[in-house]
Amino acid sequence: MENSNDHYDSPWKEAIEHYFSEFMAFYFPDAHAEIDWSQEHIFLDQELRAVVQDAELGRRFVDRLVRVTERCGNESWIYIHVEVQGKKQVEFAERMFVYNYRIFDRYKRPVASLAVLADEHKLWKPTSYGFSVLGCRHTLEFPVAKLTDYEDKLDELLASDNAFGWITAAHILTKKTRTEDQERYNAKLRLLRILYDRHWDKQRVINLFNVIDWLMQLPEWLNSKVWQELETIEEREKVQYITSVERIGIAKGIAKGRVEGRVEGRVEGESRLLKRQLERRFGPLPEWVSVRLGSAKEDELETWSEAVLTAPTLEAVFGKTDPS
Repeated sequence: MENSNDHYDSPWKEAIEHYFSEFMAFYFPDAHAEIDWSQEHIFLDQELRAVVQDAELGRRFVDRLVRVTERCGNESWIYIHVEVQGKKQVEFAERMFVYNYRIFDRYKRPVASLAVLADEHKLWKPTSYGFSVLGCRHTLEFPVAKLTDYEDKLDELLASDNAFGWITAAHILTKKTRTEDQERYNAKLRLLRILYDRHWDKQRVINLFNVIDWLMQLPEWLNSKVWQELETIEEREKVQYITSVERIGIAKGIAKGRVEGRVEGRVEGESRLLKRQLERRFGPLPEWVSVRLGSAKEDELETWSEAVLTAPTLEAVFGKTDPS
């Protein structure tokens, strides 16, 4: 039986933000070489949500929007839209297409769309979407990294100094052990020992430990054994990366993240429902409504959902007196 507690989105999202350069170098080395990493890169999650929140094209696993600078000598910056897709999905390529042109339409800057496919269907590898009509052709082709392609390279992944070599190995081992707690415990210990053998800096060890502790969930009695083994490793290596205080923080952080993930999913669903209700009552929605829905909190959505039943105008739903 599949472990219903397996959640992959949050650890991937955090890891991409912590180690974006390594993410690009591991999965998309050609693109990595075109970026000036001496310049700051900026994550634009709220902006992405505002741009695409009403494109109902299937459940996202992880998506990030990042502004980077090209290595072309004139300090030009571009956008990178990253999708990590956890399941085979008919609408996936269309979503890549739609998000790409929406981001371009908003910012009028070049947009690179990149996909990591973390599903288990080895032959599913969409790389383009488009249409041709009346002599007009519109197509998006996008690079794809497929995690199942790495399954026979596990030893190579575990030997890698790139954080995403190790994370890819962790993801593969998580999938392989989802029905066997003891095998997952053994795999988790293997990853933990390698993590300490690397002698990486303390914060990197803590960040990556967070990834496996979130990915590779275990029954409490086995999780306690993991902590005991960690103490043994730290005593042997004469290091103390994860103190008792940090352990409490990690546990609280993971619990908080899971709650936030559930809340985020609920808010996203309420936003989509309210959008449909607004369209039924008032017709096509102006841009300012999409922006408000994209950045709304749960209590705001509840208030607006009640107002939509009786409000005489679209502006009245949101408490606006000026339609502009």
